[in-house]
Amino acid sequence: MRISKLVGERTKTAPSDAVIKSHSLMIRAGYIKLVANGIWSLAMPAKRIARKIENIIREEMDALDGQECSFPVVMPRELWEESGRYTSIGDEMVRFKDRNARDMVLGMTHEEAAVQFARDAVNSYQQLPFMIYQIQTKFRDEGRPRGGLIRVREFTMKDAYSFHMTQEDLEAYYKRAYDAYDRIFRRIGMKNFIAVTSDSGMMGGRISHEFMLLTPIGEDSIVICPKCGLKANMEVATAANENYPAEEAKKAEEVYTGSAKEIAEVTKYLGDVSAERTIKAVCYNIKGDSVHTVVAFIRGDLEVNEAKLKKVLQAEVVPAALSDGTLTAGNIGPVGLPEKNIIVVYDKSLRGAVNMVTGANKPEYHIKNVCEGRDFVISESFDIAKVKPGQKCPVCGAELTVENGIEIGNIFQLGTKYTESMGMTVLNAEGKAVNPIMGCYGIGVGRAIASIAEESADEKGLNWPMSVAPWHVYLCVIRPDDERVRAKAEELYAELEKRGVEVLMDDRAQSAGFKFADCDLMGIPLRLVVSPRALERDEAEIKIRSTGEIITCPYSECADRIEEMKDSMTIKV
Repeated sequence: MRISKLVGERTKTAPSDAVIKSHSLMIRAGYIKLVANGIWSLAMPAKRIARKIENIIREEMDALDGQECSFPVVMPRELWEESGRYTSIGDEMVRFKDRNARDMVLGMTHEEAAVQFARDAVNSYQQLPFMIYQIQTKFRDEGRPRGGLIRVREFTMKDAYSFHMTQEDLEAYYKRAYDAYDRIFRRIGMKNFIAVTSDSGMMGGRISHEFMLLTPIGEDSIVICPKCGLKANMEVATAANENYPAEEAKKAEEVYTGSAKEIAEVTKYLGDVSAERTIKAVCYNIKGDSVHTVVAFIRGDLEVNEAKLKKVLQAEVVPAALSDGTLTAGNIGPVGLPEKNIIVVYDKSLRGAVNMVTGANKPEYHIKNVCEGRDFVISESFDIAKVKPGQKCPVCGAELTVENGIEIGNIFQLGTKYTESMGMTVLNAEGKAVNPIMGCYGIGVGRAIASIAEESADEKGLNWPMSVAPWHVYLCVIRPDDERVRAKAEELYAELEKRGVEVLMDDRAQSAGFKFADCDLMGIPLRLVVSPRALERDEAEIKIRSTGEIITCPYSECADRIEEMKDSMTIKV
């Protein structure tokens, strides 16, 4: 490819909202162009990267005996009603009517399509296990697109679905898929990634893992034990139980706290109370329920984990408005709490609580020295708290740390959630109809591109690993108007392409510095410079983008040297 013909402008500046490194650099380098919020066009360089990532994924999926197929982007309502997800999924799924007034949806995931595809063709245990996969465009009406390709609305994703007769067979295959994901991410050049236990969310199932790239710009919080290696997404992470210090229960007393409502305000007003000795009330409404208010009580220094709370309630929740005057925001407590239309959920952190400060359920007052078991009773408690740094590991007792990460892939043990609801059965060895057990495995291609860029880029620009780089070599022609230089560059271009080395030739009439800056910005792994001065010595100059190392070699050896470097820099797993 000649850069003079390449569609896509390289610039020194990016839009002001492109604050994430990968987002800014991919716009500046001419890789992506915004079409609408969360919807992007990929220029040729980005599309070449996507194709290479997809091919690596295909190789690993085929090695798992995967069968590639293609499910539709548009599906009828009836298919999603079979699984129950037509109504359980919210506004993120796009619903519309076709010209015949038939209800349709845009696929944001394809469990329903996979089961519908397989259920008529597979009817015997002898046909199991099998795995089908696709690399397909999907649409999710994401409420908060951000970071270029990191969080989008339209995206390309590899999703795979395996079907098994037994849980043991699924678990064995799940381990193979887990290992394949590790190879995929290493082959595409990622380094600082981990696998963590996670919440299966709308996908359902009991066991799931997310693969996370650890980075400060990640929106997910990952809880890690540096001693025993425990790793979990914040949505499911737990800490060891903490016991309250043994002390004598004091007499409960109402105290005036005025306008102090937040935990920090109350502790500051009272002066002698820490956040750990307060009880926080966080209120929610259940989606679709306009009558009841959920009051979640938790220790004051902790935060409610809404993913955990949703599991306890088996329902979606939204912050409560508290407009009817039944509850006094900022002064809610478990002592004297109104009972009508109130659902109370206690966090396990309040079991055995002694001498705590809590709301008095009336304006401007709190109660000091409240004790669980005396002033209020917890009949059942749950873990609904976010883990915070410094809490103890539930496995080994070491202090936990919390890091940020970007989800780059996920795998789920779905069980029979979809095969049962959609009526897929096979005959087992005894001739009895049973529901196959499913696994699900996803990787977002666009997010992988952005994540690689985020991890590898430096102050000069992008820095692609050889295995996914849009081109292996940036052939920088200095003085293309010089007939000898142009002839030698064309000769090298043809020879390298013949050897399978992908070349982007900068044939523009620009200065060396201008071209070098574009090469660094675009992140091509090798820069090969052909110039009048070097040719006087019958040499050419090679620069390695990732290290900055410059190598001078005889012109006649350039093709051999570049081919060797391309092979040695390609990650092999």
